[in-house]
Amino acid sequence: MQSFFSLIRWKNLIMIALVQILIKYALFEPFDVAITLNGLGFSLLILTTLCLAAAGNIINDIYDVETDLVNKPEKVIVGKSISEKAAYNLFFAFNIIGVGIGFYLSHAIGKSPFFAIFVVISVLLYIYASYLKQMPFIGNIVISILVALSLIIVGIFDLIPAISETNKEAQFTFFKIVLDYAFFAFIINLVREMVKDLEDIEGDYKAKRNTLPIAIGRARARQLSFVISFIPIGAVVYYIVTFLYKQQLAVAYFLVFILAPLIYISLKLYYAETKINYKHISTIIKLTMFFGMLSLLMYPIILK
Repeated sequence: MQSFFSLIRWKNLIMIALVQILIKYALFEPFDVAITLNGLGFSLLILTTLCLAAAGNIINDIYDVETDLVNKPEKVIVGKSISEKAAYNLFFAFNIIGVGIGFYLSHAIGKSPFFAIFVVISVLLYIYASYLKQMPFIGNIVISILVALSLIIVGIFDLIPAISETNKEAQFTFFKIVLDYAFFAFIINLVREMVKDLEDIEGDYKAKRNTLPIAIGRARARQLSFVISFIPIGAVVYYIVTFLYKQQLAVAYFLVFILAPLIYISLKLYYAETKINYKHISTIIKLTMFFGMLSLLMYPIILK
């Protein structure tokens, strides 16, 4: 059972569920925003998202066995505690359940075309693991887009169907906030994916994968990730100056728990050389993403 939970990366799934819950109950509900999904509908949206994410994690591990045997042999599950055949069966099962629930949910809210979103996510996760992950930078961008989409999908299913002539301005205001957080998730995850490529360069090289550090060299890849790491810093500074400056508690939270770690990440990236350095940076990025999610709890103060 422990191997199963490790295979689907349960901690990452909890993070996805948490940010979706925070968007609905910390951002939408306190302001009486017009919404579409009741408790059951929202639970189904979380479930379908988690099923597709779990499927993506499984297929990723299947295709990563060769590199993981070099980079982190102690964490290899497929082919050891869980057979490749069983892993593929789990991959198909999670996909079928996720897409099936997505089909039902799209029809239940009267937006049948939304079903295509789940199909695209399912297909992209497979293509990413089997092909795009080996393409320099492209794979990093695609998986980061999918991470951002896990936030945007809440606005798509909960806000958009409830738009009317009288509330469209408010609906788009809250949808824009979701998009802002999705952009942050995209760019910070992009940096993390680039850092992970630097961390895993040895295994990727032996598996003949053409990741960014292999394509342009470790030093250039590190420099590029360092430069890109300034984008979320600039975005957070802009957000503080433009929207939060009157709310001292919110400003303090963003400065201490988001901006300071982002600056720390950039500094560490500039001097990083070893695998341990990159693993440490990756961990700090995940913590920053977590605190970024929790900042949604500040919106009853920010928008009061």
